Amino acid sequence: MNPAASSFRFWLITLAALATMAATASLGRWQLSRAAQKEALQAAIDARQALPPVEVAQLRSAAATPARNPGAAAPEVQALLHRQAQLRGQWVGNATVFLDNRQMQGRPGFYVVTPLRLEGSQATVLVQRGWVPRDFQDRTRLPDVPTPAGPVQVAGRLAPEPSRLYALGAAGADEGASRIRQNLDLGAYAAETGLALLPLSVLQTGGPGDGLQRDWPVIDSGVDKHYGYAFQWFGLCGLVAILYVWFQIVRRFLRPRRQPSA
Repeated sequence: MNPAASSFRFWLITLAALATMAATASLGRWQLSRAAQKEALQAAIDARQALPPVEVAQLRSAAATPARNPGAAAPEVQALLHRQAQLRGQWVGNATVFLDNRQMQGRPGFYVVTPLRLEGSQATVLVQRGWVPRDFQDRTRLPDVPTPAGPVQVAGRLAPEPSRLYALGAAGADEGASRIRQNLDLGAYAAETGLALLPLSVLQTGGPGDGLQRDWPVIDSGVDKHYGYAFQWFGLCGLVAILYVWFQIVRRFLRPRRQPSA
């Protein structure tokens, strides 16, 4: 290879290696910044869970604040999420819904969701009461879930509306008046039942004394995932650097030079 072509090839590979290292290092730093954001979010969630339980008056006041963006909860409501709550009221048992295809401890079944009308008002909050297995012999058979008719006290954690599962066509809708549903939208459900629903839900806590399991998944912000991605990007950056130094610099000195012809 003539010297001009060899020099061009050397600088072309050098530019490609530098661009690759710059890109992978930048992606690694971005993953670290995302990890820092998630750590701050996890710290905020942990701090909220350590606060005293939310009082009903505080919950109703926050829920009455209009949202600034359509379809989004007001900041006052967002600030209450993940906090503990002690609520008194009465179950609206005839509005109970069973969310299908939900798992707990690796077993498929239902999440039992029942509205709770708060004591002394018409305000109602959706309570995710727990999990029950389903009857796979008769998929339309509903489990027997005890729902007291009188005043009850519910301990739980404030959460967004029930998580949605991906579904196609009619299975992705709220399925009208069916008690077995794939997903539940708070706005549509409030219009269907006529209840004054607050823009959040409660994950009920406590033992399985009523036959419902409440081994809810621990909130995980996903920090480890971002650290893993950052390690991969920085590792790729280091690998490119090592390969460049070996093949473009070290081997040049190790390669025997040709002796000039006589």
